[in-house]
Amino acid sequence: MHRFSRRQFVAAGVALTAGSAGCLSSGGDSTTPTEELGTIADSTTPTGDGTLPTPVAGDPEADVTVAAYEDYACPHCATYSLEVFPKLASDYLESGQVRYEFHDYPIPVDQTVSYQAANAARAVQANAGSQAFFEYTEALFANQRSLGPDTYASLADEFSVDGGTVREAATNERYSQTITEDRQSGDDRGVDSTPTVFVDGTSVQPDYESLQTAIEDALGQ
Repeated sequence: MHRFSRRQFVAAGVALTAGSAGCLSSGGDSTTPTEELGTIADSTTPTGDGTLPTPVAGDPEADVTVAAYEDYACPHCATYSLEVFPKLASDYLESGQVRYEFHDYPIPVDQTVSYQAANAARAVQANAGSQAFFEYTEALFANQRSLGPDTYASLADEFSVDGGTVREAATNERYSQTITEDRQSGDDRGVDSTPTVFVDGTSVQPDYESLQTAIEDALGQ
């Protein structure tokens, strides 16, 4: 695995009570620091300009699968991504105990941001691989209050991905087919709010304690 430098971002997500309802509409923000991510994914760069594979962290062959459906404009997702996900990464992904899947589910909370941010992240995935995708995703949630073409480009530059390429992918929604298909997979699983997180196919409250319990139970089977 290639190790990207660890970063710390300032979050613009809402700090919400664990187990609260997910995003059904937009609203709210605050500022809180996120923990750092270690090496959690292989940095294999996908090839081709068609649909992209699901971004996967941890061990792709692990017996336990955690699948998260998120909207980049959802403040509840920012809370999950910046407060819960780093703990999962540290406890279960770096060690390879869990296969972790990120799925796009633009509700959309914001008609423009929900889709453009998802396309920007997919552009990073296409150009720099899954590890960069997960770190860039954290950066997007950390800068949720200022998401837009300039932010997509400037953050991409920090990951050694051409900002102009990412800006174009975002504004032209280059990876719309990938994102639409991902959202449909959520619909097929009954997702109707974000974040929705599944542990081995069972929906679990997106707070760390609930997810930890579900994961430990699954690992013990």
